[in-house]
Amino acid sequence: MRNAESLSQEQIRDFLKSSQPIEFAGCGRDEKYAWVECVLGAQNYGELVKRDRGVVRAYVEKVTGISAAQITRLIRGFLDNGVVRAAPYERHRFSALYTPEDIALLAEVDRAHERLSGPATRHILQRAYEQYGDKKYERLAKISVAHLYNLRASARYRNQAAVFEPTRPSAIAIGERRRPDPHGRPGFLRVDTVHQGDWDGAKGVYHINAVDTVTQWQVVGCASKISEAYLLPVLKAVLAQFPFVILGFHVDNGSEYINHRVANMLEKLHAEFTKSRACRSQDNALVEGKNGAVVRKLIGYGYIAGEHAEAIGKFYARHLNPYLNFHRPCGFATVSLDERGKRRRQYKTEDYRTPLEKLKSLEQAEQYLKPGLSLADLEEEALAMSDTECARQMNAAKSRLLRQCKVQSPLPPRFR
Repeated sequence: MRNAESLSQEQIRDFLKSSQPIEFAGCGRDEKYAWVECVLGAQNYGELVKRDRGVVRAYVEKVTGISAAQITRLIRGFLDNGVVRAAPYERHRFSALYTPEDIALLAEVDRAHERLSGPATRHILQRAYEQYGDKKYERLAKISVAHLYNLRASARYRNQAAVFEPTRPSAIAIGERRRPDPHGRPGFLRVDTVHQGDWDGAKGVYHINAVDTVTQWQVVGCASKISEAYLLPVLKAVLAQFPFVILGFHVDNGSEYINHRVANMLEKLHAEFTKSRACRSQDNALVEGKNGAVVRKLIGYGYIAGEHAEAIGKFYARHLNPYLNFHRPCGFATVSLDERGKRRRQYKTEDYRTPLEKLKSLEQAEQYLKPGLSLADLEEEALAMSDTECARQMNAAKSRLLRQCKVQSPLPPRFR
């Protein structure tokens, strides 16, 4: 509306009648107040009679959308001061009793005494003024314990007395932080955990994946929970399925393995216990690669409830683990040094062998096997069926297992 503030009384009455069903909304508060001031000034509101004032009030209220009570306050301010302005916000502030020098003095005392409790610090401040006569402590000598903590929480105090403590290492070290060095001997395992997802707050099963460093002999187990009571029996069953003596056990820094019960179990086996180093992702890279290439590829990412852990473990022991070690070839890289001394890994056709074939190729391989087990026994089990036939039986058993898990515990929508 152009020149809306300079309408005559008759025009304003006609406008109010014609726009009765129409609702108006102004812009910002400053624009509304400026327009109200223009209208009241243009209409000479202070000289109008009561009836005409009511028309102007209704007009202003209609156009701005401001409540009748607020219009009354604005008109009163206009009649008193000649302007319509928003009242400035005035917050009541108490005068500061303790100066920045007092806060710096408190920070100095806390540094000297290594930040004692509030009552102890207050007693020190009192003694500094009353017994030793130091005038600098005059105000701090009367401070309350509660306000002393308020000063400690202030930004000025934190800037002057910030104390940073490094993370303290564990008093008892479990496992040696280094990369295992098998020297061509089988029995040095890399172990990791693969979680099978969550669904509505419930945890899925946990796959325990163990891979030998030299032969890539792989054994997978399954636990319903990651706590020691559930994990330790599965871990013992996994280690028992390896044909050779366990000489080393390497994991990342997860608490499911770095604990005294696992350490005691490995001590009974006379196996060294090592864990990955910081910023050295290659320390456990072998088993992490198997997590994706074997576990995730065959089982997938869908949620499987913990109640199916026992059935999955039986499937691993009867079908998957024999297939992986007797019938599934693995790549064994040939490592060479270039002219700059950098190690290069190359995979040739002749470097692909099953873990059993790699074990047989080692010098005096029989000496690494567990008592009562021979290479002939392992070879007989491997020749019981062809590679493809074993893969077919493994896939058929896997399909039956996953259908059973899906029926009893449906997958989340994104995995269906």
